[in-house]
Amino acid sequence: MMNVRLASLLFAVLASFSLAVSAAETSKADAAKPVAAQVAPATMVNLNTADAATLQRELVGIGETKAQAIVAYREQHGNFASVDELLEVKGIGEATLEKNRDKLSVN
Repeated sequence: MMNVRLASLLFAVLASFSLAVSAAETSKADAAKPVAAQVAPATMVNLNTADAATLQRELVGIGETKAQAIVAYREQHGNFASVDELLEVKGIGEATLEKNRDKLSVN
């Protein structure tokens, strides 16, 4: 009876040790990966070429109406000179611009 308890205790200790070593190896492997490999690159949206569907799909807070307003503004006033000019589009405010600034380009 004592041998069974000792064997069970020994098994539990060895199993715990094995799991701890395995977890440590996984953490080291994850830490060795470059940060760029862990983070997906942001999709850049060119305000001067993107269609309404792309604007709606890629930008935060831009629905169908605002996406169409951006395209209409571009068609009426010409290409955007800067990302900040997006504020001239009706319905686009500072908060929406700031949420999307890192995804926007005009080249």
